[in-house]
Amino acid sequence: MEQDQLEHLTTFQWDKSTIELWLKEDIPSFDYGGFVVGDKNEVATLFCKQNGVLAGRTFFQEVFTYLGCSVEWMIKEGTHIDVTSAEKKRVPVAIVRGEARKILAGERTALNILARCSGIATRARALRQTADAQGKTSLRMSVVTNEGYRGCIAGTRKTTPGFRAVEKYGIMVGGCDPHRMDLSSMIMLKDNHVWSTGSITKAVQKAKRGGGFALKIDVECQTFEDAEEAAKAGADIVMLDNFAPEELKKTARRLKSLFPTLLIEASGGVTGNTVAEYFDDSVDIISMGSLTQGVPHIDFSLKVPQPNKA
Repeated sequence: MEQDQLEHLTTFQWDKSTIELWLKEDIPSFDYGGFVVGDKNEVATLFCKQNGVLAGRTFFQEVFTYLGCSVEWMIKEGTHIDVTSAEKKRVPVAIVRGEARKILAGERTALNILARCSGIATRARALRQTADAQGKTSLRMSVVTNEGYRGCIAGTRKTTPGFRAVEKYGIMVGGCDPHRMDLSSMIMLKDNHVWSTGSITKAVQKAKRGGGFALKIDVECQTFEDAEEAAKAGADIVMLDNFAPEELKKTARRLKSLFPTLLIEASGGVTGNTVAEYFDDSVDIISMGSLTQGVPHIDFSLKVPQPNKA
């Protein structure tokens, strides 16, 4: 899929209450800076000042649309921006037009969104490129090739409250999988669910009654025996949690031989430095909290023209 087509996911009228909340956090009462600049029309340029993947244009734009400003983009979503040879080490990305006080009211909120989303997309792109460069073909994924690991590199629900859509979208722009969006989009049974229910089998059976045929069931497992029980109970996915890489591969291969249609997910402690150790044709999904945790932002700035000195 073309990266800019992912924006079709976000082209509805973005939740105005979310934008209001973000802006009210920054302007809880009087906007003194806005009073200083007034309502003169300005044209501000958005600059990228650091190498990275551009992601989050729609969210950035919706902030300014809410404030009555317009945004004209110069670079497509998902583009890797290289500032190395650019003048002043910065690349123009977009033009924002509107009243000065409104541009400045939305500036920091919009920049924070873009910086966060682009940072996550940049990390996701690097991980996907690592996967594409080595490994083996997944038995369960649709792409058939002997070049690169073709399973999913996926995120988790370890996201910033109120910011999940932005962060999950950044993962997708970077070429990785968002995993489930929330508790309503897939059933994941973790140790607390199993312990509270009494057994993996009971937990899966109850999940099937609640979710019906439409929702997949993913069960967190600590041992081969846990995973076997989950598969026999009807789980669609088993998550092998905190397995060492070699033990993970051994367990995944054994499970695939018994349950060929079962999806195998690896999770727990996987980082950008260790992810390649988990690549295997029996591992369909590698989920990583580090796709959203501890991710550096990409540096952007928004500047109005500096007046000529007399």
